[in-house]
Amino acid sequence: MKTKFNHQEALELLRKYNQQPFHILHGLTVEGCMRWFARDQGFEEEEDFWGIAGLLHDIDFERYPEEHCRKAPELLEEAKAEPELIHAVVSHGYGICSQVEPEHPMEKILFAVDELTGLIGAAAKMRPSGSVMDMEVKSLKKKFKDKRFAAGCSREIISQGAEMLGWSLEELMEKSILAMRSCEEEIRREMEDLGLKA
Repeated sequence: MKTKFNHQEALELLRKYNQQPFHILHGLTVEGCMRWFARDQGFEEEEDFWGIAGLLHDIDFERYPEEHCRKAPELLEEAKAEPELIHAVVSHGYGICSQVEPEHPMEKILFAVDELTGLIGAAAKMRPSGSVMDMEVKSLKKKFKDKRFAAGCSREIISQGAEMLGWSLEELMEKSILAMRSCEEEIRREMEDLGLKA
């Protein structure tokens, strides 16, 4: 799978519909994680496609929250996005705001990682380091079990994503922490370059 968008073009498209720093940060984080997973899962030649799907997965969320995953195809088609990219973006909302089921390993990972990056990011902010670099699965599991912590991150979707992939929750958590470590510094720099507060 290939995409016509490079990182800069996709970022500009995301920013056309999203102004909130949090949404830009989330897109960049999921992009970085998806690139790590592409390499980890042996899809190196599809790394750009995986990354761009991660960057654009919430393209419609800020401006059209009530139509999330329903407005995205229109916005992406207008930008001449590939049908495969549109399918991937819409499938991350499966069972929540979309009936498009994740089929490709990339789509299943996107479904699982979307919510989990939010939980990991919130947990990292609570650490003295403010970073994922020293986070361990054990401490993340404690946060996962505390339903009041980052209550907006659905534990059910994270668990469903792990199941969809045939991974244990611990395996998904471990890989996602490693994925976020791989891009944390770069994202911090990019947010600064954009003049946005991470």
